[in-house]
Order: sequence, then C-alpha cells, then structure tokens
Amino acid sequence: MEATSWVGRSRRRIEGNEKVRGRTRFVGDLHLPGMLYARPILSPYAHAAIERVDATAAKRLPGVAAVFTADELGVRRLLAQREVNYAGEPVVLVVAADETTCHDAAELVEIQYRELPAVVDPLAALAAGAPVVGDPTLHQSDDAGAHGATASSTTDSEPRPANMPQRLRFRRGDVATAWNAADAVISAEFSVARVHQAYLEPQGCVAEPGDDGGVTIHASTQGQFFLRAEVAKTLGLPESLVRVVPMAVGGGFGGKIFLLEPLAAQAARLLGRPVRLCLDRIHDFLVAQPAPAARIALKLGATRDGTLLGIEADLLFDGGAASGSPVGIAAILLGSTYRAAHLHVVAAEALTHKTPNSAYRAPGAPQAYFALESALDMLARKLALDPLELRLRNAARQGDARADGRPWQRLGLVESLERMRASELWQRRKSARGRDEGYGLAVGGWPGGIEPAAAGCRIEGDGSLTIHVGSVDLTGTNTTFATIAAQTFGVDPARVRIVTSDTDRAPFSGMTGGSKITYTVGRAVDEAAADARRQLLALAADHLEANIDDLVLEDGRVFVRGNPSSGAEIGELARLGMEFGSPHPPLHGHARIANPESSPGFAVHLARVHVDRATGVVRPLEYLAVQDVGKAINPAEVEGQIHGGLTQGLGRALAEELIHDESGQLHGGSFLEYAMPHSGDLPPLRVELVEVPSTYGPYGAKGVGEPPAIPGAAAFANAVEDAAGVRITEVPLTAPRVLAALRGG
Repeated sequence: MEATSWVGRSRRRIEGNEKVRGRTRFVGDLHLPGMLYARPILSPYAHAAIERVDATAAKRLPGVAAVFTADELGVRRLLAQREVNYAGEPVVLVVAADETTCHDAAELVEIQYRELPAVVDPLAALAAGAPVVGDPTLHQSDDAGAHGATASSTTDSEPRPANMPQRLRFRRGDVATAWNAADAVISAEFSVARVHQAYLEPQGCVAEPGDDGGVTIHASTQGQFFLRAEVAKTLGLPESLVRVVPMAVGGGFGGKIFLLEPLAAQAARLLGRPVRLCLDRIHDFLVAQPAPAARIALKLGATRDGTLLGIEADLLFDGGAASGSPVGIAAILLGSTYRAAHLHVVAAEALTHKTPNSAYRAPGAPQAYFALESALDMLARKLALDPLELRLRNAARQGDARADGRPWQRLGLVESLERMRASELWQRRKSARGRDEGYGLAVGGWPGGIEPAAAGCRIEGDGSLTIHVGSVDLTGTNTTFATIAAQTFGVDPARVRIVTSDTDRAPFSGMTGGSKITYTVGRAVDEAAADARRQLLALAADHLEANIDDLVLEDGRVFVRGNPSSGAEIGELARLGMEFGSPHPPLHGHARIANPESSPGFAVHLARVHVDRATGVVRPLEYLAVQDVGKAINPAEVEGQIHGGLTQGLGRALAEELIHDESGQLHGGSFLEYAMPHSGDLPPLRVELVEVPSTYGPYGAKGVGEPPAIPGAAAFANAVEDAAGVRITEVPLTAPRVLAALRGG
C-alpha cells in the first residue's frame, strides 16, 4: 500500500460547492403535491386557563383545511388542552392551502383565557405557595442524554418542592475537613443567562401521511433515528410506521433535534395530505427551546501552595416549563476537572413559566465552567499564585475519579495547559499590556458522547467506494468519513462517496450532538472500509492464484508484491461479484460498533481585552484557544469548529441573553434585538491543536465541537478583573453591568 497519509491533511468539505452556490435544499424549499401549510397560535400568557376556543370564523375562510385544538388532534401534549404554562405555548393549529390564508385564519380564531399567577424566577418557584408549573405541550425528549450529557449520582431522598423535578448529590470525603485545613477559602454565587442557539434556519418540517397509517417526516433534524423513536412514542405508533428523511440543517447547535414533528405528523395523518409546519423567526424565539439559565453557589479551599482540598457547590438550573435540563452533567464537570479530596455538589432543577429548555453546544458545561474557572482565578489571587500553575497543580489526569466515581479516560488537560504556558500570548501578558487591558485564562471540558453506530462500504465497478451512513452531517463529518475510509482502504479520498439515507434504508446512527459522530460513526466507517478491503484482497488472491499475504493494494490496483505489472484494477475485481452466475459474492463491507468508553476533550482559552471605564464596554483584543483534539483528521475543519465555538462563547460572555419580565413575557424575540456578535466584534482568533490520541476513536480522533464553546464566559470575566479590578459574577458582561461594577454598584 502506498505510504501516502490522508489523515491529518486539510480538505475542502464535500458539500461546500453546493452550499455556497445556493443549491442545497432545506425544508423550506420542499414542496409536495397537495401540500398544506400549518401555523400554530401561541399563548400570549405565561400561565393561564383556556376557557374557550371559537374557530367558527376561521373555518369559514376559503382555503382553510382545519383548525385543530388539543381535543381534535387526539394526542396528548401536542397542543395545550386546559392550561398554558409559558408565553408561546401552542394552543391551536391552523392548516390551510397557503401561508397567507394560514395567517389570516389565525387572526380569526378567538381564544378566551383566564390569566393565572406565573412564576418566572427559579428561586421564587421553589418557595412555599408558588404556583405549580404543569406539563407543557410539545413532548420533552432526553436531548441532554442524546448529547452524551447523562449523569448518575447519589439518590436524593429528601422531600423536594413541587417545582423541583430533580435533585442530584455527588459526595466524596468531608468538605468540613477541607475548610478546616485550608489556608485560603473563597466562595461566591454565579449567574448565567438563558440564551438562544441562534441558528439561521428556523425550526421546520414537512409531514406526509402514508396509506398504512404511518407518516414520512422531512425534517431539519440533527438525529433522524432519535426523531423517529420520539415521534413514534408520542403518537403511539410502531417505529416501522415512522420514516424520517433528514434534510440539510441550516444550523442546529443542539436545538434541532425534536420539537414540531409530532404535531405536523398528526395533522397530516388526520387530513390525509402533506402538512408543512415551519416557524417564522418570532415564533421560533417563543416556541423553540433555548439553553437554560443557571445559578451556582461555589466554595473552594486550598493550601498555601495551591493544593485544592475541597469543592462545595449548589447548582440550580432554570428548566422552564419542563424537566430535562443538563444540570447533572454540569455538576459532574464542575466536580471532576480538578482533583480535590473532599467534594459535595448538589444539583437541582426548578420549573418556571418559561419556554422549556433544550441542548445548546456542550449542554450544562458553559454554566459549570463559568463558575468554576471564575472561582479558581479568585482563589489564585487570594493565594498570590499564577492562575495557570494553580490549574496545572490540580488538573485531572487519566484514572482520577470523577465526581460520579467513574475514572477519567485518557485526557489532554495537562498537555493543553502546558501548551498555553508556552504560548507567546501568555508569556507577554505581564510585559506588554496597555492601560485598562487584561488577560483572562479559563478551561473547559467535555466528557465525550457515546452511542452505537453502523456503516457500510460498497466497492463499485468503477473502483470507487460508496460509504453508507445514517448520521446527519452538520460540521463536515462526511468529508471526515471519506478521509477515514480512504486511509483505511487505500484509495484517494476523491474516490470515496458518502451516502446518507433515511431511516428506512440507512444503517443506525446516533444523533449528531455531544461531539460523538466522528468518534462513533467514524469508527464504524473505519471498520467497514477495513472489512471491504479484506473482502477485496480475498477475492484477488483467488482470482490471481496468489497468497493473500503477498498482495499489495496501490494506485487503484491489487498485484503480487514485486510484480506491479500483474494484478487487476479494483473495479475489475469488484465487477467479478456483480456478474450473472458469478461464484463470487459482492464486495460490501459492514461494521457495527458500540464504544465502551467516552474520550474527553479539553480546551484552554486566553482572552486579552480592553475595558472602557467610562462606558463599561468590554472590547476583545486577542483570543487564543489551545485544544486537545485527539487527532485532527481534517485540521482545517477542526480549526473551523473551534472558531465557531469561540464566537458562540464570546456571544454568551458579552452580549447574548433572553430576558423575561416578571409576567413571563420574552423581550427581544428577534435577531433585530437579540445581541449576537458580528464579524467586526471578533478579535484575531488563534488556535493551537494538541493531539493526545483517543484510545477508541478512529486514528485517535475524539469529538472537538463542544469544548471550544465552553470557556469563553470565564475567560472574559477573568480578563475584566485583570484589566479593571472588578469581579463580575454574572454573564453576559454587558456594558451597563460592567459599568455598575466599576462604580461599585
């Protein structure tokens, strides 16, 4: 086999030309014969009783096919039935021949509400006598689990308030012992805002009824098999009657998993026609499920030399109107990144009358690390220690116990910190800084998702490979699969085609989320290509009457070592298994895998900022990200993922925030008002890749998408204190918030 290595060489994305030329078809571009259009009518109240729905006038409008209430759909929790629990909860679904008629008909539906007391603050929701938050519509799925953000802990058997659906505890040692032995103890309370995933394409799907009572769903989803299972469960159908066709996803970041599809599917089944349900931007902000807000009280204690002794934390996530926030994984990461003999972490979720939350890039981790990394800087200042050396002294190593008792697998936290220590930006932080400039360091980590996967590799008659997968390509994973297959089989990646089919045809794959597709499906692709190669060589040995160990696969040919002129083309051999009456079976490799362990990934970020003391504006000047990526199969794509994560982290740190008033109304529900960073807001971004190979990932690769989105908030908060001498424990670091801190407010 030729010594050329495709792994580690940057390649353009397979689908790049199609996207930049505007040829990619999204859900909104899909038009099926006889298709109807649906529009939900949303509750204007955060909490109210539904006393009457009058759709008489709407149903008379020409072109209206149906106006559904919860009772008429016949499936629980697709629409609010007697009570609404958040402003934006769907109450009625209007279906018509076109979008204009849908809008007009929705204006004619009369809904009478009786407003009820609402609770929007999570602490108030836990108080005695607080209004109880009931079950919302739009079935809440285990998005956090699908991201790999699952957690096990000590069962909390103590009584809980009505609006606290889950509370977890993690213990090790005795924290009282830590406080008694510590030379320095710090404690603080931190707050992280609720934020939107801010994808460009709003939520949407098209559902098409089948003659057998089933349904086909064309969806902008990150996980077609996960979606199929959830729709089947919600509608009470066998999974075999639900077919999901994954469409191109116009941005997801954890928010495009499962939301509207059961509602559209049931409407289509009842009407016997395809139904398109695509939200406009304002409806998307109200209905789609954002990342949760969090409040974290944290206490750390250490000896004079910086040895961390104790970690005590109380995490409270605002779940909105449904349970399912990733508070458990937040607690594990907070208590596992650094070694401490004594640990006590309590993690709870409070229900409030706001939109239920969902996953957003590293669910739970940005909240946890904002508190942890801010507190570590506070501890370093109190001990007069270098903040990087404090982290290095206590950083978790392979085999160390996590908060949940499981050992860490191989991780590159120490190596990443050491690379940051050697960086030019870190080295010049003391000697080259302007007035009101500061540097902030922060760490972020992700345990890595795991999920079974399968893949196929067919050798074609023209000598190319067709790789068959069931995963959704959000971030260039298909290009990575082509590289993996090419490297393993022994052909140029240009000779590899990746095919993603629907749930009726594709091999199983987990959801694209949790930084696990390259790690799981990529491994299946690797093994399927290896299987196909073995089949090819076995056939060639028979055809060439040679020993299989003497064969060489090179330049598209199989030949006997030392005699390149002999042998046969790959395509020629493949065609032997496609002929009438052939004694040879087709060349088709298969693989199915279940990763036994996750592969954690860690990042270390350094921000340089300027703080304007007159206005409170924080201006990023430079940003460096050092990240352990296992093995960068396609370095350009890995760096692109990190750039995207840095941008999202900057947005959460400095500007992004979903604000609800005391009555539960969302303020700023559009891109005109929701403050996301623009290209001009970004400083120069630099990336350094550290490669600590995974034990299980293909060619040592591990997931890279989650870690870069995590450390930003803490890095900027630490930089602000370094620049201006004020510790701000709430993000985003908006100008008014920073200015108030500077003025002692």
